[in-house]
Amino acid sequence: MFNITPLVRTLIIINVGVFLMQNLLSNLYVTEYLSLWPLDSGLFRPYQVFTYMFAHGGFGHIFFNMLAFASFAPVLESYWGDKKFLLFYIATGIGAGIIYAGVNYFFPGGGNGGYMLGASGALYGILMAFGMLFPNLELMLLFPPIPIKAKYMVFLMGFITYAMDRSGTVAHLAHFGGAFVAFLIISYWRMQGK
Repeated sequence: MFNITPLVRTLIIINVGVFLMQNLLSNLYVTEYLSLWPLDSGLFRPYQVFTYMFAHGGFGHIFFNMLAFASFAPVLESYWGDKKFLLFYIATGIGAGIIYAGVNYFFPGGGNGGYMLGASGALYGILMAFGMLFPNLELMLLFPPIPIKAKYMVFLMGFITYAMDRSGTVAHLAHFGGAFVAFLIISYWRMQGK
């Protein structure tokens, strides 16, 4: 079904491993230590702009993030190589966290205001890169089973995530942040001819 590349497989294993630790060692507050807390909460630690992207809030959260990751990331790893892909993945994840934390700090109420966790910021970076690098590649949706160009898939997935959020707990700003950082990185690499 998926042609999962080595680094993507490793990142999925890390995410699943962290998720299992969160659930099996919940009494050790793993989720609380790894999540990205608001800058003015007293619980914020600088390492959290990295660790939050490996923790997840529930089975559905990790399942859909890793499903999308396994669908799009292997193409980018194959295209760029593992070192460039890992740099991109980490940069978009950290960038998403910094944007989320910064907006919540300077504009209270700009995001959802609570702690954040999940690979979604980096995932939206991957989606943006996929759409920019392979804009006219046709992908087949599962439901409804129709083809869609990659450049439209990014917006469709963003819209679906936004439209289906009834809880108000989804960090849409982090999704935007990851996509925005990806746009900047890809644009810079294009200018540099990389």
